[in-house]
Amino acid sequence: MTQYTLHTSILFDPLIKQVRQNVSITVDSATGLIVRVFERNDEEPFSQTLQEQDIDLRGKDLGSEGMQECDANLRDAIARGLTPGPRLFVATKVIASTGSFEPRTENSAGGHCLPAGADAVDGVEQCRQAVRRRIAAGADIIKFFADYRRRIMRSPPAQQHPYIPSVLYPPKEPNPDYLVFSQEEMDMIVKEAELAGAPVSAHCCTLKGAMAAIQAGVNTIEHVYFGTDDMLMRMIEKGVIMVPTLAIAEKLHAHRFDQILKQVKRAHDLGVRLACGGDTGTYPHGDNVRELELMIEAGIPVLDVLEYCTVGGWEACGGDLCGRRFGWFAEGLQADIVALDGDPGKNTKALRSVSFVMKDAKVWKEGGIVRDMH
Repeated sequence: MTQYTLHTSILFDPLIKQVRQNVSITVDSATGLIVRVFERNDEEPFSQTLQEQDIDLRGKDLGSEGMQECDANLRDAIARGLTPGPRLFVATKVIASTGSFEPRTENSAGGHCLPAGADAVDGVEQCRQAVRRRIAAGADIIKFFADYRRRIMRSPPAQQHPYIPSVLYPPKEPNPDYLVFSQEEMDMIVKEAELAGAPVSAHCCTLKGAMAAIQAGVNTIEHVYFGTDDMLMRMIEKGVIMVPTLAIAEKLHAHRFDQILKQVKRAHDLGVRLACGGDTGTYPHGDNVRELELMIEAGIPVLDVLEYCTVGGWEACGGDLCGRRFGWFAEGLQADIVALDGDPGKNTKALRSVSFVMKDAKVWKEGGIVRDMH
């Protein structure tokens, strides 16, 4: 028996951003897909719908630079069932200009240096070649830096992160971000990625960088902490998704974090498409839910936040460009289901009480207990 049915009493439907009652979902572990979604008749005895292989959820209240190209290898190992893990969409190396995004060392006289953090290129033609290299390396998504702390060695940090300067009398803004690519270079990155059917994500921490990336036609912008209404309206016009990465902004920009929260709420109110992503790797793994909590703290309704991390997440991965559909409940979609022990609409702490996890119709956690990962 490869098919079984999950019965829910309260189900958040991301596609319509509504809570539905008495919905059951039939999944197939052989294909990893949802087979059927249906509402139960309350008058029908539950004992007649619950089969031996079914699971009852009723009453129980959703570019890894340092790895070089090994993130693609990890993705493939997970997809082959060799190791447990999430469904990954990877960028392999990020694309940046020479000397912009890279781990810095103050003294290389002994010949020692840190590995390059990016595929460093200069000029329009090299940008084209870099995209082709990323595609050949297995990238699902092309990521480039529109801006970065390229003059960081004027006030060198004591450590690579969080870039706190170690000089005695640092300037007010010791390591500001500057543009990394010209408009023509960004345009080429997006144009070449489109030929390969790959979405493009841009790291943007300045208004200039964000506006240039929007003009180039990127799919998503990460961070974009210091924008304007004009920028937000351009994002709407061009269909660009904002991924605000609040979980890291909370740490790196603590002194102006209130402004960042207000900007994200403003983006939501204006109608900018948002997706939930916390710049994973810059905070402890396992605390990913912090991004949802901060969006709610910004004043965004809970149901909208849940939609941003489900359907919004699928769209941020390229939508249909990623080759599969997930993030909502319909026949033929990946059977990914999460159950909570509480209602996040009443208590956001419920987001941290995950009792059930299913991915591709395989149960990884049930009754709050993680199953054997092998």
